[in-house]
Amino acid sequence: MADIEKCTLGGSQEPLRKESLATLSATAVDEPRSPPPSMLSTETIFPDGGARAWLTVLGAFLALFCTFGQLNSFGTFQTWYAEHQLHHLPPSTIAWIGSLQLWVFFFSGAFVGRLFDAYGPRPIMVVGSLVLVLGTMLTSISTQYYQYILAQGILVGVGIGTVFYPSLAAISTHFRQYRGTALGIAIAGSGVGGVTWPIMYQQLFGRLGFAWTVRITAFVTLVLCLFAILAVSSNLSSPAQSAPWLDTKMFRDVSFMLVVVGSILICLGLFIPFFYIVDYTTAHGISPQMGFYVLSVMNAGGILGRLLPPFMSDSLGKFNILVPCAFLSGLSILVFWPFTTNLVTIMLFAAVYGFFSGAFNALIIPCIVQISDIREIGTRVGILYSIISFPALCGGPAAGAILKADHGSYLGMMLLAGIAVVAGSLFLLWARFTLSSRASERV
Repeated sequence: MADIEKCTLGGSQEPLRKESLATLSATAVDEPRSPPPSMLSTETIFPDGGARAWLTVLGAFLALFCTFGQLNSFGTFQTWYAEHQLHHLPPSTIAWIGSLQLWVFFFSGAFVGRLFDAYGPRPIMVVGSLVLVLGTMLTSISTQYYQYILAQGILVGVGIGTVFYPSLAAISTHFRQYRGTALGIAIAGSGVGGVTWPIMYQQLFGRLGFAWTVRITAFVTLVLCLFAILAVSSNLSSPAQSAPWLDTKMFRDVSFMLVVVGSILICLGLFIPFFYIVDYTTAHGISPQMGFYVLSVMNAGGILGRLLPPFMSDSLGKFNILVPCAFLSGLSILVFWPFTTNLVTIMLFAAVYGFFSGAFNALIIPCIVQISDIREIGTRVGILYSIISFPALCGGPAAGAILKADHGSYLGMMLLAGIAVVAGSLFLLWARFTLSSRASERV
């Protein structure tokens, strides 16, 4: 990246002043100690605004509405399958559909991220949109367990990954100073989708039937993904096609590896409430229809969590906001969820947990981008998600197995989820400490 020795500002060539480098490294306690040239903030590389930049944010918002928003809504399918097509199977077996979908989405990150670094977002998003719509259509005509595994678990998971990663990585090429806010707005699309889809499913499953409801989902997804493809763009002029597919030096980056270990633990428990909150609600004598709304409340809390903490992180520091939000996510599972026994308290827990878990989902990518070379962000974010795909895969079925072993008691499942998330947040705190010797300084 030696071509960034000079920066084009206002149409003239001026050498980058040495003191600006010192300023960059001292602005926040959790900034990288030695930013590589490709991470330098200049108008040429990071416009931090403009039509193309904000269109990319809008396109990513719609892309996440269709992808992660549907993934967050699997609890609705879990309950429907348990009462209809797959009523003969235990909840832990049905949960493998959602867990496999989550794993495929996460695991595809390394490959999709490297493709983004090489070719940009649009070619990948075109393929991903087609796969996502195809998988959704095939889900609508499925009747057997293995068919749901193939269509909803694998195909939809691949489609989600190949639309999700390029749209978010593209935002980071347009923004630096306001990167947290821009990514937070885009990731809020998953929260809006997580509110909208369960309500739509609850209203339409009974009126139109399962098949046509899922087909309508496919048609809506197709339209919104087409707009996202047209809106999302990368601000990098020369993709890194010649770079190695796997640069092992990232695994010697202590801060990056601590974030990876923390994310592994967090993702073991983070999605368990999303998978089982509807079943937990109905187990306390509340109607399944109202249970769907509880899941929507959890996702509604995630909308605010994806907006306010990222906005604050632009001034207070990414890690300074990520760490307490992750910790409070786990703490709310341990000290709040076990004591919810009626609709009001369950709704309150859903909103609180949705807020803090949404903040983690929104801030983990800005934290990775902050400690990475801008031309490696796709690969690094993808590697992170590929690694955490394995605990994400195991979390739902493990919770279901504990639920079965405890004869319907949810306490053991809650302990698994809460302890895992709290432990992961401590590793994120460790990563934050490695970024500055002045760990107590506040940005």
